[in-house]
Amino acid sequence: MIQELMKIKSNQLIAFETYELIVEGALVQQIQQPGQFVHMKIGEGNAHMLRRPFSIADYDYETNELVIIYKVIGDGTKWLSERHKGELLNVLGPIGNGFDIKTVEHQHILVVGGGVGVPPLYNLVKQLSSFNKVTAILGYQSKGAVFYETNFNRFAETYIATDDGTYGFKGLVTEAIDQLELPIDSYYSCGPLGMLRAVQHKLDKHHGYLSVEERMGCGVGACFACVCQADNDKGYVKICQDGPVFSSSEVTL
Repeated sequence: MIQELMKIKSNQLIAFETYELIVEGALVQQIQQPGQFVHMKIGEGNAHMLRRPFSIADYDYETNELVIIYKVIGDGTKWLSERHKGELLNVLGPIGNGFDIKTVEHQHILVVGGGVGVPPLYNLVKQLSSFNKVTAILGYQSKGAVFYETNFNRFAETYIATDDGTYGFKGLVTEAIDQLELPIDSYYSCGPLGMLRAVQHKLDKHHGYLSVEERMGCGVGACFACVCQADNDKGYVKICQDGPVFSSSEVTL
């Protein structure tokens, strides 16, 4: 993990209130797994004291480029959306434990994402698709919020679900799972806590991995702001330090 001033290569709107940010820096060389994240300083001066966690959507060791997809939901991310090519961002990372992919080969993998939980699944799907058949179910609020469908389709059979039915399946991603009746050997999921809980319950007979989203303070395990109940000796895990990815049998959501 290093702290670096990373240079913005592009920062563009790709869906409703959703931006794709590409930055460049040596930090990329330290990324070890899909599903890790970075902690970014937001704003000028002391306007925003705490760093913000952002999932790593994709990365390229050859170009040293890192892709972050984020949604504008407050003053901090609005400030980020107004940054331009050539500006520098103070980034700490990579942080956390990502998805285990080394032990998965020749399986039918189901990948389930919802909203801002979709980005960390993109590089995962790219890597899993080399040795497995991958199906992705991605959930969004509406047609205007859909992003990266074409990107996912390059590596996985991809289905879209929208809350209002304006595109793809109408309803929740768990309802789409029922309709598709897919053969599943294992699964990977990231999204809002309610979605993860529903996926964990529906697929309880399958081994899976859950990337848990949570508000964070320090991002390095010191402040206990992102604790989740777990089946271990302590009875809890720190999402930033022990996760954000956990075995589906390890955490109680």
